Amino acid sequence: MGRYDALLVVSFGGPEKPDDVMPFLENVVRGRGVPRERLLEVEHHYQGVGGVSPINQQCRDLIEALRPEVGLPIYWGNRNWHPFLTDTMREMAADGVTRAAAFITAAYSSYSSCRQYLDDIARARAEVPGAPEVVRLRHYYGHPGFIAAMADHTREAVDRLPEEHRETARLVFTAHSIPVSMAASAGPAGGAYEAQLRAAAAMVAGDRPFDLVWQSRSGPPHVPWLEPDVCDHLRALRAAGTEAVVLVPIGFVSDHMEVVYDLDTEAADVAREVGLHLTRAATAGTHPRFVSMVRELLDEPEPAACPALCCPAPARRPAP
Repeated sequence: MGRYDALLVVSFGGPEKPDDVMPFLENVVRGRGVPRERLLEVEHHYQGVGGVSPINQQCRDLIEALRPEVGLPIYWGNRNWHPFLTDTMREMAADGVTRAAAFITAAYSSYSSCRQYLDDIARARAEVPGAPEVVRLRHYYGHPGFIAAMADHTREAVDRLPEEHRETARLVFTAHSIPVSMAASAGPAGGAYEAQLRAAAAMVAGDRPFDLVWQSRSGPPHVPWLEPDVCDHLRALRAAGTEAVVLVPIGFVSDHMEVVYDLDTEAADVAREVGLHLTRAATAGTHPRFVSMVRELLDEPEPAACPALCCPAPARRPAP
């Protein structure tokens, strides 16, 4: 840890009051041509829970859990909402920070879970005279701390099922769907996003059979995204005779809106509709092994920088 004089927690960000919701969503989709109707639909999801995303509070909780572990000043910057990365970079420069390690709250390789974060860090540094050097800690989807946290939460979710369904319950791991073109280009060799998710799911599942499915699609209908969708998959499992499912949001490290709405609301509604027993595992959150994982990452040799062409942005197809 002596190589760094601060830890920077970098996250997605989220609204914290109803008036924040639309400006936040506009930040998220800027330049992507997302129809206004889609933004209004997603705004309705946020307003349904009071206009507050859980993600910012979960970042605060993680930072408080990290303080006694890492022994470094901890800063926090978001890509899409306050505290913005540029403001945090100014604070770090004013405090005399010269070299910080960045822990990104996304465990996998893809444009949206890796390259966009790196680009936003670089943009924030370029806007702040005297900004510190920032070294991103490595991807941690396979780290024993992350796997142990998710395995514990999965066991707890299995135990919440009626006893007669615990042994036969199907584990269904979920992650944010992304465009097929983005998934194919993720990582130096391509295809890393899905491969990393399958590897993490297999480690958490152990000897139990499992499926990997997708959620939170937000792109236009003419652009192919990873499938099957979690709700479609639940219907298919029930039609095939499955009686109980445990959803495991392996693609997320905190219970933010994609988990709260897409799984706890939409998927839960489908399960009730088709008569499927359903529980959902918690995300890693502030599990002690996940928290200690961050300190272990800080103690590792400094990771190599990502290649310049790693995880490029997806090709944008014109609407038909």
